[in-house]
Amino acid sequence: MDTVLEAIGVGKQVSSPEGTLAILSGVSLAIARGETVAVMGASGAGKSTLLALLAGLDEPTAGEVRLAGKDLTRLDEDGRAAVRAGHVGFVFQSFHLVPSLTALENVMLPLELAGRGDARAAALEVLARVGLAERVGHYPRQLSGGEQQRVAIARAFVTRPDVLFADEPTGNLDAATGERIMELLFGLNAETGTTLVLVTHDRALAARCGRVIRLDAGRVVGS
Repeated sequence: MDTVLEAIGVGKQVSSPEGTLAILSGVSLAIARGETVAVMGASGAGKSTLLALLAGLDEPTAGEVRLAGKDLTRLDEDGRAAVRAGHVGFVFQSFHLVPSLTALENVMLPLELAGRGDARAAALEVLARVGLAERVGHYPRQLSGGEQQRVAIARAFVTRPDVLFADEPTGNLDAATGERIMELLFGLNAETGTTLVLVTHDRALAARCGRVIRLDAGRVVGS
């Protein structure tokens, strides 16, 4: 198996007024390149925390996380940021677009930060792929929720990441729009080979993934 993402005995503890709270305990998993994986569990099970650790947005208090061959737990914040920039895309429930930038400028942003000279052409191509060729000059406030999420997906895929993390990507959308967004994500996964890791409460969405990892009280109880 060509493993692109791996957690080995990962734990996360935080301090609280009641004492030390274990959010994740002894989580181990391996995800192959091109795989589609859903992470499910009740609220408070640790899903978003696991996603943040796998993506290098946060540091575990125990264990190791390996992303695209790099041990994130041995890197400082700058090192983790460099790995994220080179290998990771994100789509969140709230779209996290820059309000002062057009759709095109939002999608160009990660390419410009990486010093790519073809940022405009690549951004236009992927915006056309997500059906927004006519909306490239619009600002987020001029777009519907579904259109904003498509811009977010275009921005996530434009760097051709090894792994795309999506945290409740249809959570703020109506059912029909959410379905179109999922068709888009799975279509781009099939087209580009990008590994898809989704946190979701949606059983129908999880059923479309190749594998489901279930969390309960911070531990993996099935995958």
